[in-house]
Amino acid sequence: MGIRVIDGGLLTTVQDFGRSIGLANGFSPSGVMDQDSASLANVVLDNDYQTPLLEYSVLGPTITFTTATVISISGATVHAKVNGDRVEMNRAFTVKRGDTLIIGPTIKGRYGYLAIAGGVKVPKVMKSYSTSLKYGLGGFKGRALRSGDYIKITVPAPSVSNLRQRQAIFSTYSDEPVVTIRVTKGPQYDQFDQDAKNQFFVHEYEISKDSDRMGIRLSGDALNVDNLTEMLSEATVLGGIQVPKSGQPIILLSDRQTTGGYPVIAVIASVDLSKTVQLTPGQKIKFEFIDLALSQHLLHEKNVKLKAIKLKFMAMTDHPERRTAHRLNNLFEE
Repeated sequence: MGIRVIDGGLLTTVQDFGRSIGLANGFSPSGVMDQDSASLANVVLDNDYQTPLLEYSVLGPTITFTTATVISISGATVHAKVNGDRVEMNRAFTVKRGDTLIIGPTIKGRYGYLAIAGGVKVPKVMKSYSTSLKYGLGGFKGRALRSGDYIKITVPAPSVSNLRQRQAIFSTYSDEPVVTIRVTKGPQYDQFDQDAKNQFFVHEYEISKDSDRMGIRLSGDALNVDNLTEMLSEATVLGGIQVPKSGQPIILLSDRQTTGGYPVIAVIASVDLSKTVQLTPGQKIKFEFIDLALSQHLLHEKNVKLKAIKLKFMAMTDHPERRTAHRLNNLFEE
């Protein structure tokens, strides 16, 4: 029992939070691009936030369920339909055996998530369920889903109570004319001259259509890197902003190479990573410098809010932790 893929959409893969275990051996971590939205999709269903789910980009899949279950959709805005009827995002809802879900194109944002109660059932590779397209491993046969694929899910579906109340108001997409992304200093920040630093923070950049899961390419006035000394390759980090010889910055993402030889002028603050990956080609951004202490504080504040959402749904669930979750939820709301 599981799901049958009628149309794989665009780059629909099985993902969790990635495989950090392989970094030392040259394997990129992969994993979900928008961790906040993926977590929410799972939490709404009372799944663990890292339960493997489906991620799609720009165009969602069409699938038929061969058994009843409970699902949720989060991330980029879509007008999904089950048997022709619109379904809401960030909400738990049931599907019956034989139902067909059409997710369709993304309206706002780039990456969307389909979570299923109990998760999808694929082999764990190097302690992760994530698909690594570069190496052809993990997920479902190491590749994106396509028509005819059949994926097993948890049967029978775990009980998900109070479905009508299981909805959150949540979005990581920003439609501001110029989206501000907060950053901290990169390891090579001090090697850039003052003019390059000023330009980096004052100039507006545009998201290139050449962006993908490896990185977001930015277009704008090139930064001057002529005076930078050659550097040895070193480990890369999620959200690191490399400046190659072209002077056009690149934001490193989940499928990035594990090492790189280009200077990193800044690193996206963790609190803004999900907002960053949802940017679409043509959107404009600018960078704002914050120190590490503020970055950690903002991340803590965001995690508190996400924790409050999780506790809200835990309080609806009929299990031993329910009373404690209910009390904690009341504390967050006071």
